[in-house]
Amino acid sequence: MAAPARDRDAARRGKLTAFMKAEAAAAGFDLCRIASPDSIPEAPARLAAFLEAGRHGTMEWMAETAARRADPAVLWPEVKSIVMLGMNYGPDHDPRLLQQHPEKAHVSVYARHRDYHDLIKGRLKEIATRFAARAGADVKVFVDTAPVMEKPLAAAAGLGWQGKHTNLVSREFGSWLFLGSIFTTADLDRDAPETDHCGNCRACLAACPTDAFPAPYQIDARRCISYLTIEHKGPIDPALRPLFGNRIYGCDDCLAACPWNKFASEAREAKLRAREDLRDPDIETLLTLDDAAFRSLFSGSPVKRIGRDRFIRNVLIAAGNSGRTALAAPCAALLSDPSPVVRAMAVWALSRLAGAGGLARFAAERAIETDASVIEEWERAGATA
Repeated sequence: MAAPARDRDAARRGKLTAFMKAEAAAAGFDLCRIASPDSIPEAPARLAAFLEAGRHGTMEWMAETAARRADPAVLWPEVKSIVMLGMNYGPDHDPRLLQQHPEKAHVSVYARHRDYHDLIKGRLKEIATRFAARAGADVKVFVDTAPVMEKPLAAAAGLGWQGKHTNLVSREFGSWLFLGSIFTTADLDRDAPETDHCGNCRACLAACPTDAFPAPYQIDARRCISYLTIEHKGPIDPALRPLFGNRIYGCDDCLAACPWNKFASEAREAKLRAREDLRDPDIETLLTLDDAAFRSLFSGSPVKRIGRDRFIRNVLIAAGNSGRTALAAPCAALLSDPSPVVRAMAVWALSRLAGAGGLARFAAERAIETDASVIEEWERAGATA
């Protein structure tokens, strides 16, 4: 290509890149960097090893979409540039402080406000629409639920690096970044990848309540509280339940432990700041939620997607861990709940709060439908249904 043509292409590429980043900033994104589709060549092997070890648990969709997930060009062969965007959702305090109040329920910081999927996807569509009109290029936007390896791509684009807890860490925002991506057929200037700044630190690994990290930079979802309270649908390993504490939806411990959070700031976006009623809700109140009340309380929240029964399962585990005998009565009311998983966890919670004898006394007052999971919890508690 002749020099003038190369210069014109470079100038156009630079203008489109500047336009994209300006639009991202105007839409409220705190970071915007660009990577090439072939910037994560190690991803296929790492994903394959993760899946082969079964560390994805019951998330079968990860295996089903592995080829598209590991290689952006398989997901969309025409893509030439991948724009990675980050939005800060930092809290105004250390979320781990809530663990000192076992009668309160801990909802992960990311879920204490509007569902970020909806918020970020809407903003991405606005940016992509304007960019497509300017560039005459095709675009696709993705947020979390699509088969895109956002964290490796974000590291390749320079937003941060994947820490030993496998999450993205930013020098500006610590561990508190929501990620989104815009794939485009336009050729844009690439940014340099970020280097790893974890050093010898193991704070995130040591902070995990359930020892979910087999090694630095590796995670086993089957032991992760976030996976177990959100993605996992069935009973939860009895050996892990006492380690949950009051965490009922997700876990922030490995994120909050990162020393790079000293540079973090509270979210600028008002819709990402915690709702007052989700900062430290009472476990006792949550135990009384029926389906309608659950849907009303969590309208517009990502919590809503796990459904009332799975949610109450989690709250019962927190109740059982609380040591508060006053929670025995609301737990007992759930012994006759229509959901088998709720009934089973009610048995477990009561066995922790009232012992086998107390469990039997509460049960005697109710007609309890027993099934395999409920009977198993009775037997584990050493009580007779």
